[in-house]
Amino acid sequence: MKNIRNFCIIAHIDHGKSTIADRLLEYTNTVSQKDLQAQVLDDMDLERERGITIKSHAIQMEYTKNSETYILNLIDTPGHVDFSYEVSRSIAACEGALLIVDATQGIQAQTISNLYLAIENDLEIIPVMNKMDLPNAMPDDVEDQIIDLIGCNKDDILKASGKTGMGVKEILDSIVDLVPPPKGNKDAPFQGLIFDSVFNPFRGIEVYFKVVNGEIKKGEHVKFFATQKEYYAEEIGVLKLKKSPKNILTTGDVGYIISGIKTSKEVKVGDTITSVDNPCNDRIKGFEEVKPMVFAGIYPIDAEDYEDLRTSMEKLQLNDASLTWEPESSVALGFGFRCGFLGLLHMEIIQERLDREFNMNVITTVPNVSYKIILKKGDVIDVHNPSGMPDVTLIDTIEEPYIKAQIITKTDYIGPIMTLCLDKRGILISQNYLTTNRVELNFELPLAEIVFDFYDKLKSISKGYASFDYYQTGYKPAKLVRLDILLNGERVDALSTLIHFNNAYSFGRRMCEKLKELIPRQQFDIAIQAAIGAKIIARETVKAVRKDVTAKCYGGDITRKRKLLEKQKKGKKRMKQIGNVEVPQKAFLAVLKLD
Repeated sequence: MKNIRNFCIIAHIDHGKSTIADRLLEYTNTVSQKDLQAQVLDDMDLERERGITIKSHAIQMEYTKNSETYILNLIDTPGHVDFSYEVSRSIAACEGALLIVDATQGIQAQTISNLYLAIENDLEIIPVMNKMDLPNAMPDDVEDQIIDLIGCNKDDILKASGKTGMGVKEILDSIVDLVPPPKGNKDAPFQGLIFDSVFNPFRGIEVYFKVVNGEIKKGEHVKFFATQKEYYAEEIGVLKLKKSPKNILTTGDVGYIISGIKTSKEVKVGDTITSVDNPCNDRIKGFEEVKPMVFAGIYPIDAEDYEDLRTSMEKLQLNDASLTWEPESSVALGFGFRCGFLGLLHMEIIQERLDREFNMNVITTVPNVSYKIILKKGDVIDVHNPSGMPDVTLIDTIEEPYIKAQIITKTDYIGPIMTLCLDKRGILISQNYLTTNRVELNFELPLAEIVFDFYDKLKSISKGYASFDYYQTGYKPAKLVRLDILLNGERVDALSTLIHFNNAYSFGRRMCEKLKELIPRQQFDIAIQAAIGAKIIARETVKAVRKDVTAKCYGGDITRKRKLLEKQKKGKKRMKQIGNVEVPQKAFLAVLKLD
């Protein structure tokens, strides 16, 4: 056990975590030259295309120092704020962390929040400055920032470059010297912490876990704490680039177990595995339940695909524990699911993965956050969906979730960023200068305002330099109204939104204009209206495709023409009563990109 080191890599998005991981694997000969490619551990096509890590990936390396061989278990983690739950799970399975900071950009928001996660879990932090080979690196400034942040000495900061491989040996030596071996009792009953799982169509669910106490042998009878289900460990092993089966895993090892589990409900991330013959008394303190920030409905385009979509969601949830969902139905879209996501990027990735991995074609409704509604009777209800809102006459107050946002940027962009946040109903709390040209801004903002396009706008205003991190602070009363979209007097519940009273009029008008462009013309007029309660605040009309019925009248009395027009008018009226309007998929997506 004294030769095992479990560590993860934490950093802000794009600071070079996956590249450093590649160099470590290359240096320890874990990956042969023919298998070597950029982002070795990112095994999803989506991760390679976008150049981001979505899942944390575990891999085992062997490193020899002073003629002693050490086993290093590395977990590479994502850097984007939407995948911070992956990071918290990886941290729970480690004793040390490499904190990687880009020498050209310095410390950014996600670096700080991931660092706090690691410190809360008592991890040994090893600071590394990456991208030292670039001509625009600022090692002295970034060194000062790191010293300010974690209070280390100048000599403790390792200088490295993921591209050239500089400093990789020093990183490996530091891991061996500084990261403590796993704590745990080898003779205690077996206890394993589940930190991830994947669905394998041939062998059932593969569970990834860390042995906290005791040991597990191949073929042993094991039990899952949360679900009380029992299985036999058909295969256990460690995670190299491919799975490597073993006969026994002991305290401190990170590995996998395959036991033919068929249903995804029986595996919960954060659960404890123990032995049936010699069980442990209590479960390991796992990670807290995930709190979704953004809610949206996901519906199959074909109603017959509902059950397939349910199965796909269950398989996806195994691999992404931060996705939460429950069934719901909508008048316009039929049966589907109400899903909770950690952010907009997370929602986009889930939609993309459903399409690629499960061939599911889905419609996503307008994302929104959850509100607390206090009724006049005094009851409090949670509403995740505008169509589930009670009648206006019964409501006393509506409270919306607020967040504290931390934005770190160059001083040149303070003005536009402040304007953006104040337009989103934000309140400036504090402004701290970290260095002469970097500033940290703290805002209090309604979560609903940042759900749509805030992050994209922030990035474009600051030319990509501003970093953004947030956490929820609680609920505050707000003047919110439900904005409904009516087509020919029928409410389309999938397009309803809860919106602040001041923004309702302009948003309603823009929605109507956008829908007018997108809804195809019919044989009758289509009225598109935006309404708050019974009050119509905006209207557009999609004109009917008309046939010229008077074309055959050349001259003659006006009454002949009038008779034909009257006949046409009656037909149009009847058509309008029985005709229904199909809202195209583009319309649901257009609402997200109104600006």
